[in-house]
Amino acid sequence: MARSRLDAMETLPSFKEVPNSERANLFVRKLRLCGIICDFTDGGGTDRDKEIKRQTLLELVDYVNSAKQPFVEGIMPEVVTMVSANIFRQLPARPKDTPFDPEEDEPILEPAWPHLHIVYEFFLRFVVSGSTEAKVARKYIDTTLITRFLELFDSEDPRERDYLKTILHRIYGKFMPHRAFIRKAISNVFYRFIYETERHNGIAELLEILGSIINGFALPLKDEHKQFLSRALIPLHKPSGSCIQQYHQQLSYCITQYLEKDPKLADIILRGLIKYWPHTNSSKEVMFLNELEELLELTQSAEFAKVAEPLFRLIARCINSPHFQVAERALFLWNNEYIVSLIAKSRDVILPVLYPALEANTTKHWNSTVHGLTFNVQKLFMDMDARLWEECTQKHKMNMEKNAAAHLSRKQKWEQLERAVGVKG
Repeated sequence: MARSRLDAMETLPSFKEVPNSERANLFVRKLRLCGIICDFTDGGGTDRDKEIKRQTLLELVDYVNSAKQPFVEGIMPEVVTMVSANIFRQLPARPKDTPFDPEEDEPILEPAWPHLHIVYEFFLRFVVSGSTEAKVARKYIDTTLITRFLELFDSEDPRERDYLKTILHRIYGKFMPHRAFIRKAISNVFYRFIYETERHNGIAELLEILGSIINGFALPLKDEHKQFLSRALIPLHKPSGSCIQQYHQQLSYCITQYLEKDPKLADIILRGLIKYWPHTNSSKEVMFLNELEELLELTQSAEFAKVAEPLFRLIARCINSPHFQVAERALFLWNNEYIVSLIAKSRDVILPVLYPALEANTTKHWNSTVHGLTFNVQKLFMDMDARLWEECTQKHKMNMEKNAAAHLSRKQKWEQLERAVGVKG
């Protein structure tokens, strides 16, 4: 149990001052001393005690680094108790109506960081040490500890999240029986974030860990890994633009890792992106268009053909966006030679969907750059297939005439109704 009360800290001898036979016992004594929590609030605690603990923590780091023999099981609970006493605490919380915005707000930094960062360093060195045998240590670095460890990722302090990320990644690598649990626990963090809170400071760091994990997946991919993609990763596109901005780069990397592993996942991934496509947030649309280009570069023509029609209905809407950056970014897709080659193979489906949007831009869009890009895309299609272009032109004219006739018919009917009402009145 953590000791928040500060007994007068005793200065213990250094490891060099005792014979080898006594060093294991001294290690335990130093661990217990470091389980005492110093008060870092203004005016709290004494500088002497803080310095004794700091020096003792540094000695513990050196001891673990220089260990030659396996650590005996008896010291495992002592290590976990000391680390737990220091790192597991109530994280500072902002009021619910004032979420933390990393772009605007200064993070709440951990006042006890002078000690806490050495505790994290010690725990990292302990986990990766060759003297820490996984079969023995996993009974103490267990699922309960991992669950509590994951809760700390919501810390606002970026220094703490960086340590947490590194340590959890090392735990995942060393303790193989815990791997499935860690993946499930991370997915649970994502579910709460996506569907309940849309507030969490550590999504980017968790995705960085997952990027390495996904990279190591064996082929063919297990159903469990595909479910993780569709149920946890793709829905991370759902939260608001200000949220997703903080982790979109890492999310995009994870998604592309999946696509590189298994190109047949393109259909699921692209349809997922369409499902969560933003309709009222222009900056988020530009972000999604950037991701879309990366995904299309990894998409094979057979998979592209499956999703071409709904995808280009969406792109047509982006091309007509009154926000010039959205329209511009969508039209930039035609600057990518590989994407143009995909479009060429599915042009019979794509051009009929896209033609009205291109035609509307040439007459109605207010931005001159968008006009120029639209003309370039039109020319590409004309050069690609003049016959298809002419067919789409004629069909568009017929539709426009039909729509104009329908509009005129409705107008005349309204005029007749107005006259009829006027006569009765």
